[in-house]
Amino acid sequence: MTRIRRTAAAAALALLLPLPIAGMASATPSATASVAAAHTAPNVFASPELPRPTGPHAVGRDILHLVDQDRPDPWVPSAGPRQLMVSMYYPAHPGTGGPAPYMTTEEARLFLKAKNAESFPPELLTGTRTWAHTDARPEHGRFPLVVLSPGMTLPRATLTGLAEDLASRGYVVALVDHTYEAAGITFPDGQTIPCGQVCDTPPAGGPGEVSQSRAKDVSFVLDELTGRHPAWRYARMIDPNRIGMAGHSIGGDAASVAMADDDRIRAGVNMDGSFWAPDPATGLHGRPFLLLGEQEDHPAGGGDTSWDKAWANLDGWKRWLAVTGADHGSFTDMDVLAAAAGKPTPNGIPPHRSEEITRSYVAAFFDLQLKGIPQPLLDGPSPANPEVTFQHP
Repeated sequence: MTRIRRTAAAAALALLLPLPIAGMASATPSATASVAAAHTAPNVFASPELPRPTGPHAVGRDILHLVDQDRPDPWVPSAGPRQLMVSMYYPAHPGTGGPAPYMTTEEARLFLKAKNAESFPPELLTGTRTWAHTDARPEHGRFPLVVLSPGMTLPRATLTGLAEDLASRGYVVALVDHTYEAAGITFPDGQTIPCGQVCDTPPAGGPGEVSQSRAKDVSFVLDELTGRHPAWRYARMIDPNRIGMAGHSIGGDAASVAMADDDRIRAGVNMDGSFWAPDPATGLHGRPFLLLGEQEDHPAGGGDTSWDKAWANLDGWKRWLAVTGADHGSFTDMDVLAAAAGKPTPNGIPPHRSEEITRSYVAAFFDLQLKGIPQPLLDGPSPANPEVTFQHP
């Protein structure tokens, strides 16, 4: 793989949106065929619905607007200090709060516009059925914190299913939007910030510069959540000694860079992202890391060689899991959204199944590493999950 994975445009998202953004990605033949079919398909859509969370807790959601006064925006310095929007998911009392929307209408409109898919109504995305509730009353107790970072150009909403599931299993989740790196991000004043130049052209330092910038974003978010004067009203729920991070695509690379730079992050997951930055070339000081990706691009000993190099340098507990039949979007909500638009994924793996696999293995990893609960699921192949292969480079 020699490019930043833009979105699921070369896979599931290409089935939902007619054309990928030009710049750092190109469509596969199967995606191209799906794109052609999309132009002739009738505009009849089902209401998308994310899979129900599997844990015992109800889920609450808060939205944070964080401003780093000590750091100018790396992509648009004229914009002033770096600003971030963060969705906080947390275990909540059932029956409290109101339904949490998937994304704003303007975020959805810009996302579809960026894909030359304006014929698809924004309501296709904004109407997605979620399971979190705004203003929900938090449960008592302290819970591990997991930070989530989405793929390049993808809004944070595309990891909602994973965030809700982790919160239902007893985690606080900080789902971060990286400004000027997503098709659209709505701020509290109602302004929606579009993608910046970095979305179309790698910065001077290459894609790794994006990962390094995201690592700084994450460290700032941790400062704001666990410092002496936390920015979140329910920060007391967070156990600062149990913090993990997972990311999709370039967000997965950012997870390893953030771990290398910030020892507060005890465990990390890369979901189908190439390693662009030099880390973890220096190792992660014995901390655990999970590689979870599609079989086609991440076979041991071939395909994306950055995984082979990273694997050799990971110096703690580690697993490399390949999901047969998955595509790049299978580790996000995008396959579910595509199915709602009546476009089955080219590989045939059911969308809800791909989310189930992602949720199961990511949660098992954090249950083991942050809660100390043994996880036989991570010991080897499981008859219940024949799609998942344990790689041994």
